[in-house]
Amino acid sequence: MRVTGTARVDRRTKRLVRRLRPGDIAVVAHRDMDEVAARSLVDAGVRAVLNAEETLSGRYPAAGAACLLEAGIPVVDGLGDELLDRVRDGDPLRVEDGTIWSGDRLVARGTPLTRQRVEDRLAQARANLDLELARFLENTLEWARRERDLILGRWELPPLRTRLQGRPVLLVARGPAYRDDLAAIRPYIEEVRPVLVGIDGGADALLAEGYRPDLIIGDMDSVSDRALRCGAELVVHAYPDGRAPGEERLRALGLPAACFAAPGTSEDAAMLLAYQAGADLLVAVGTHTNLVDFLDKGRAGMASTLLVRLKVGTHLVDAKGVSRLYRSRVTGRHLLHLVVAALVPVAAAVAVSPWLRTWLELVWLRVRVALGW
Repeated sequence: MRVTGTARVDRRTKRLVRRLRPGDIAVVAHRDMDEVAARSLVDAGVRAVLNAEETLSGRYPAAGAACLLEAGIPVVDGLGDELLDRVRDGDPLRVEDGTIWSGDRLVARGTPLTRQRVEDRLAQARANLDLELARFLENTLEWARRERDLILGRWELPPLRTRLQGRPVLLVARGPAYRDDLAAIRPYIEEVRPVLVGIDGGADALLAEGYRPDLIIGDMDSVSDRALRCGAELVVHAYPDGRAPGEERLRALGLPAACFAAPGTSEDAAMLLAYQAGADLLVAVGTHTNLVDFLDKGRAGMASTLLVRLKVGTHLVDAKGVSRLYRSRVTGRHLLHLVVAALVPVAAAVAVSPWLRTWLELVWLRVRVALGW
């Protein structure tokens, strides 16, 4: 394997993606890369991925490594933190098997990621999953006891120009299979016209499907400048103590935003905001709800998510995975039904119109003469 390209460096993959160009070599420090991060690298057109960490450690079945290999993108693992110190943005790099070169200088050595290595680590991860689940549940229950009064209480809402009271709200996050699920509920979106809320990078997901979000909420660290400038109302998810790191980015872009201080993830904050604002129905796409989802996000529990979903109760419909439930297909029977349905009004018109019946008889006579019947 020999690959050359320009280095783009950042410890955080989702922050790096905003700067990548086709043909670049992504230099990251992302242990157990998730599918969404890997897919964003594939979509950016990177030529190779150099990881200071292990893309798949075997702790749990993270899907990013397999995603990169399936896309034909070479990955070199375990290059160490010194890689990010030795490589700068714009450096020309050459990757030869497990060695990384900048000109004639050897930068680092690592382990090329192979399909066999991924299969072995996934087998290890599946064997380890029960232990991870036990730890996850213990942490979830412990933090749920601590946070229940915080989350189950009421939070002060920011002033919003987007009306949510009495309306259905579609909440879109950029979780696994979000594209397929968003496409699957397109008829619902076009018929019902819900309020479209992008949760961080979920705003870009909406734009990619041809929709402009009405509101964007989140930490503002994984959403593009294009999405932030699309005209949507912006709400920064702040910590319960009022700190809001996302405000700095919006100030730099000259974009006004409200703040909503709430515990948990940005997805939790979006649900709390819509629920307390009086939304009639919450439909969630791409949100994180299971063990692997939360381990992908580096979280050891899901207390806030569990409590928020208990709070919003029957207002929430989770559309995650709906694209796998049913895929519409046009069959011969469907076409036959369509033809019959089209002929019914024609037959009815012929039955009540002597003129039309005579005209059809003349047409039929001409066809018979032409065919020699």
